[in-house]
Formats: sequence, C-alpha cells, structure tokens
Amino acid sequence: MATEVKVPALGESVTEATIGEWLKQPGDAVKTDEPIASLETDKVAVEVPSPVSGVMGAHKVAVGDTVEVGAVIATIENAVAAGETTAIEPREHAPAIDRELEALPKDGEAADASATLSPSVRRAVLEHGVDPTAIKGTGKDGRLTKEDVLAAAAAKKAAPAPSVSQPAPSPAPSPAPAAAGERRTERVKMTRLRQTIARRLKEAQQEAALLTTFNECDMSAVIAAREHYKDLFAKKHGIKLGFMSFFAKASVLALKDIPAVNARIEGDEIVYHDFVDISIAVSAPGGLVVPVVRDCDKKSFAQIEQEIADYGQKARDGTLTMEDMKGGTFTISNGGVFGSMLSTPIINPPQSAVLGLHRIDDRPVARDGQVVIRPMMYLALSYDHRLIDGREAVTALKIIKEAIEDPMRMLIDL
Repeated sequence: MATEVKVPALGESVTEATIGEWLKQPGDAVKTDEPIASLETDKVAVEVPSPVSGVMGAHKVAVGDTVEVGAVIATIENAVAAGETTAIEPREHAPAIDRELEALPKDGEAADASATLSPSVRRAVLEHGVDPTAIKGTGKDGRLTKEDVLAAAAAKKAAPAPSVSQPAPSPAPSPAPAAAGERRTERVKMTRLRQTIARRLKEAQQEAALLTTFNECDMSAVIAAREHYKDLFAKKHGIKLGFMSFFAKASVLALKDIPAVNARIEGDEIVYHDFVDISIAVSAPGGLVVPVVRDCDKKSFAQIEQEIADYGQKARDGTLTMEDMKGGTFTISNGGVFGSMLSTPIINPPQSAVLGLHRIDDRPVARDGQVVIRPMMYLALSYDHRLIDGREAVTALKIIKEAIEDPMRMLIDL
C-alpha cells in the first residue's frame, strides 16, 4: 500500500515553496514523522515529515521545483500506521552504493554526535570517498552536514599526493584543468529566501520615502557596566550579557516617547502600537532573517539576551519558524559584527524605522575641553519620511544615544 506525501500548511499567506533537498532517497526506510524533504519558503526552511512508516517511494518532484500547499511530492510504500510494526524488505538488486550506505554509521550507532550521519550525508561520504570520522561537523550538536563532506572532499583533492615507492595506479580520466588566465562564469539559481529578500528590499525603496539620520555614541559606560557585571550576570541567568539587550531597552525608551517610530502605515491609516516587538536581524546560511523578540518593554535584559541567543542558534540550524518572524514593530540590525563602520539600513516593511549598529572604534573626542580617546560607535536610524518627521527621527536616535551613554536612564525610564 502506498501513501501520498503532501506539502503541509506553511503558515499564513504562504502558498508555495521550493524543494530544497531530499533527505530520503527511494528505497530508504522511513519512520512516522521522520523528515524526508526540506522545503524553502519565502522566509524559512521547513521539513516535510513522513505521515507513516514504510519505504521511501518515488520522488514526484525534483530539487529546485516549486510546489504548492497540498501538492503530492512523494509516496511511501509498504505504509504502516503509527503504532504498528512491520518488517521492511530490502530492495532486490540494490546498487553497490546503497549496500555501502547501509554499512555506514546510522543514528544512534556512533559514539558521538559528529559521527551520526543523515542519509544525504552518508551518500555524499560514499560518493566522494572521504572518512566521516576525520571531519569536524558544523551542524547541530556537532553533526556532519553535506557541506562539511563537500568541503572535506575539496580539501582532499587539493592536498598533494603522498610519495610512494611503487608506482601508483593510473587515475581515472578527469576534466582538463582550467588554463591559466581563463575566465569562467557560473549560474546559480537564487533561493526563495534570497528572492524574497531582494523583492522586499526593492519594494521598501520604491514605496517608502526613506531617509537616514546619524549620530555617534560613546560606548564607555555600557562597556564598563558589561565588564563589571558579566560574570555575575552569567552565573545568575546562564546567559552572556551582550550589547544588544542594552540597545533593545534603549530603543524601548525612544519608541515609547516617539510613537510614530513604532508605528506603520496601512492604507490611508496610521497604526500605532502600545507594545514593542523588536525584529533582530540575524545572519543565516541562506540570507538575512529577522526573528522577533516580543514585548521588549516588559522583558528583562536576561530574557532579551536569552531569546536573541536562541534565535541565533535556530538561524544557524535552519529551524526558525514562520511564527518566529511574524510581526515586529521596529528592527535593529548590527552590521558592526561584520566590521561595518557606517551604513544606511533599509526598513523592514511594513515597519517604519530600523536602527543600524556599527563597529566600535577608539577615536579621539572632545570632553570637558580635553581631547580623549573613547570607544565610539556610529548609529544610523533609517525611517519612512511619509510617517516620521525629521524632528521625531532625530529625537528618537538622540534618546537611544543618551540611554547608552548613561544606562541609568533605562532603569529610571528617563
């Protein structure tokens, strides 16, 4: 008996996705709720679970194909309902590579997480002839990813061959190397996430009246506070004290004082919010994503830091959900972690403003008639001039600057 595998509901307003990777190949044994495919949507990657236990049947679509919600993408043969058991017969006349796949470590057989291989990783190991135990995994809990295997295979090819006393067997024919100075091009289809990022950023530029105001911020007080309390903070809350929570709480002060910066345009109306949900821009393997830390005005520094850390890990693992990125009234983007000195960030529609953070540099500044060296950061606030006046934008950024330079303001709501 065959059971159809269909594209699950992907979230509000999301009607289609792209097949990113097949996690199970025809003939592989599958269990109920075990992921068999990865879908790329406009915002996140979504795994498709098997509805039943059985043997993976035919793929109805290929990697890169666009599929709609409810579309049949594969079948499960010898299907068994949840809670039942059955013996799954191996395929007759299986190719040699499949027999070798069975010999490699499976989930739970290895002594450590780095040796736990998914089907796609095991297949890549065999195809490229690398030793999985010699590769350091970069996936969750140290697991090997397909990219780890490909990188190891490339390094293996680049390494010089060891000298031997006996002549080596003749290698198999390979493509001729590129001639010196030869110029090549490569075409790679954009992922759905990258396409969505490109479209939304262009729409923001075309629709909003974008303007950016700048200021500079002396980070001395925050750096001193962080250095003084970081050990106690980590001991009590189990999380590191970073700079982002300071900027989130400073932004709360500004957004409460200047409500327009926390609002959005909807048709011919302005929608104001009495809460502060801050989208934190996070770099993920597939592109920039913006999970939302909700109710920042009600949360502590520790709660904000914990949520940011959790989102960062989920972004690296590719496990962010639609709900994680839904909503948001204001965005903070930290280009400083990549070394950016100054930038003009683009708003995240339908929001009306975004705060850009940059790297901290020791610079000479004037204090009390004296030139001193201080750790300085440039701040940028991009905003939709249709809704936010220049005075409001400058005032909001000034409030953030003053709160960072004097953190006591965040404690007494000044």
